[in-house]
Amino acid sequence: MFKNKKIRWSVIKGLCLAIIVSAFFLPNYVKYDEQGNTIFYVWVNGVKAGSCVSENVEDLIREARRRIAAGSDSLVLIDADVEVRREELVWGKVDSEETLVEQIARIMKADQKETLQRSYTIKINEYTVNIGTSEEVLNLLNAVLDKYDGGNLYNATLVMDPERELNVLTTQVVRNAEERAKAQKEDDFYRVAGMELYLQNALESLESSEEKDFEDYELGLIDLSYGDTVEVVEAYLPQSALTPVDRAIEEITKDQEKNKIYEVVAGDTLSQIAEDNGLSMEKLVEMNPTLESASSMIRVGDELIITSPEPELSVIRQEEMYYEEDYDADIIYIDNDEWYTTDRVTRQEPSAGHRKVVAVVTFRNDTETSREIEKEEITIEAVPKIVERGTKIPPTYLKPISGGRLSSGFGRRKAPTKGASTYHKGVDWATPVGTAVMASCGGTVAKAGWGSGYGYVVYINHPDGRQTRYGHLSKVLVKPGQSVSQGQKIALSGNTGRSTGPHLHFEILIGGSQVDPFKYMN
Repeated sequence: MFKNKKIRWSVIKGLCLAIIVSAFFLPNYVKYDEQGNTIFYVWVNGVKAGSCVSENVEDLIREARRRIAAGSDSLVLIDADVEVRREELVWGKVDSEETLVEQIARIMKADQKETLQRSYTIKINEYTVNIGTSEEVLNLLNAVLDKYDGGNLYNATLVMDPERELNVLTTQVVRNAEERAKAQKEDDFYRVAGMELYLQNALESLESSEEKDFEDYELGLIDLSYGDTVEVVEAYLPQSALTPVDRAIEEITKDQEKNKIYEVVAGDTLSQIAEDNGLSMEKLVEMNPTLESASSMIRVGDELIITSPEPELSVIRQEEMYYEEDYDADIIYIDNDEWYTTDRVTRQEPSAGHRKVVAVVTFRNDTETSREIEKEEITIEAVPKIVERGTKIPPTYLKPISGGRLSSGFGRRKAPTKGASTYHKGVDWATPVGTAVMASCGGTVAKAGWGSGYGYVVYINHPDGRQTRYGHLSKVLVKPGQSVSQGQKIALSGNTGRSTGPHLHFEILIGGSQVDPFKYMN
């Protein structure tokens, strides 16, 4: 009995010693120390990840992030609120670094907020669109060209923009055949040297200097480029910010109403400008603060705002074209310094000619912007129009009084008094007796005195052959034969002759016949 108890006690002591030894030597347990031991528990986003013997867990967090993002081009956004809690223990279990990293990665991945994909932002003027891959970017850019490049002669490429300091890509359109020829030429350069190269270049120069016949021209599309600056930058964006390439193609290629500046050229009228650009007159006037109404004057060189349908990304193309057409020769002008600019006489009537042409025509989208003739053959010579024209600036006509109320216009009217004419041959301004009357235009006084129905009257002959008359005056201040300048005081208004009240009667005569003065006064 005693012996058995002794054996059991020895076994118990042995087991206790083995446990104590194991506790001190196993790696996942902290060794016993009389002063206590510190274990650090790592919490991530409020979840306990595990424990370790070091408070510095930054390397473990970085490794966990690296493992989550490994094998992907995407940029992963993860909230990582890390808390390290310390405890003093006699002993306790700690996790290996590998286990702790895996646990941290699992918690962080569960709280993964968003994945930012590697993508591309395309900017065209004020328009921007985000595309997922570089292949899709090129698909979009080439889709814009496809409308005009049915033979797939050109391809869009992306190159670094040399004018930008940052890494910004821009576009370049290359002709497939030209790229192949360029590569071939580079190969030939290294194979051909010395005199052989000199003779080859001389022969090419001689061939290019020979005049081409019409059949020597290839005709068709010869150049293609973008009409707007395209900027492409790499970015990391969420999937929700990306536009499917098919929709992006539709957005970029469909026509939008865009404001443009139109410069007025000789022969333009507001109505024609509006019609050519698909605008109503009201819309054209509304868009341009410089225009008061549809009858506003425009001059060569004036700039008007117009709208025209254009896509977000325009295409500039050049086509070599053959055509035959009737044409007019340029007008030949003969200047006459004795005539006014309003005087002109046709000395020879024109006759259209006929020609064959090869020209390079430049288009912006579907609108022709220029035409350069490369070869021309006249089959019927055009006869030019010959016009003799004056060079002197004609005199101008001003209102002959300041103020006054228009009391009777030019033309048909009711007779103001019994026996008066129902057709008024001038204009009347009601004004007090004694109002100063000025010469509407410089000239020579032809008559000054009494004029029957006119009362006191002044007639002035002007250099352009016209005559002005001023009637119902109270006092005449000039004499026949006297030269007067524009704006010079010539009389005082009154109420003489056949008159219904104080006013000035004013006429302009051309070829001896009265005309509406308002058509000639400035």
